[in-house]
Amino acid sequence: DESEQQLQEAVLIAESGSIRPQNAKHLIHCLTIIGQVEGHYILPAENKTTKYEHIIPALIAIEQDRSIEGLMILLNTVGGDVEAGLAIAEMIAGMQTPTVSLVLGGGHSIGVPLAVSAKRSFIVPSATMTIHPVRTNGLVVGVPQTFAYFNQIQNRIIEFITRCSHIQTERLLSFMHRTDALATDIGSILTGEEAVAEGLIDQLGSLQDAISCLYELIEAAPLRYADVSVPSSTLGKDGCSGGRAAGTVSTRIFHRKTDGYFIWLPKAAGYRNCTQNNVPGIHCC
Repeated sequence: DESEQQLQEAVLIAESGSIRPQNAKHLIHCLTIIGQVEGHYILPAENKTTKYEHIIPALIAIEQDRSIEGLMILLNTVGGDVEAGLAIAEMIAGMQTPTVSLVLGGGHSIGVPLAVSAKRSFIVPSATMTIHPVRTNGLVVGVPQTFAYFNQIQNRIIEFITRCSHIQTERLLSFMHRTDALATDIGSILTGEEAVAEGLIDQLGSLQDAISCLYELIEAAPLRYADVSVPSSTLGKDGCSGGRAAGTVSTRIFHRKTDGYFIWLPKAAGYRNCTQNNVPGIHCC
């Protein structure tokens, strides 16, 4: 019932900072990445954290759930665990689900790969992004192998950022190694306009711009993980398939005109005709 649905939504928000709006043009999932990205070590209780053990399973569920049409990622993070952040970024970059990111406040440190991992990235004018070399806190073994390992990690981050954005490697390294921008560190702070001008972020914009872009990506995207794809050569004179695919247990075939293939829907789906189920752009055979 309605109270149970509200309870489930409250638990979802509490555990992963996620919400799925229902009464909207398209069903999108909103995922927030805030505070510090928590990795292999638990941070103190007073820290705001994003836990990668919550985010990664959530991304898998979103990608599999075809009722979720798009993913909106909101970022306001100071960075955190490098490998955890990079793992989340790779997951987002590898999704078929249309994705849009919006940097609010800050997308610092490992937040940069997270911001560029979406298919389209936005940043508000007041937000900033900090770019700096890989570093660590605490005791380290002062041998060349340690610094070679840091350099290897940094190269992985640079490769990902340049692969998912339009900034050049040399330009990114120049921002990392600046010594006159930060008082107690080396690196650079880019404003929203600077991040767009350098090709790091795709577009300057607000929440409205990000949602409009996500809707456009959704409407242009093909259906994810179709059950059965039927070649156009098997179509009948009215555009319907002449026979059932082997091994299916469906009673009807649905043709999505926009992307030109047929899908056999199982009886469990409960579809009887397109009009009753309000399936836009679908032709019942």
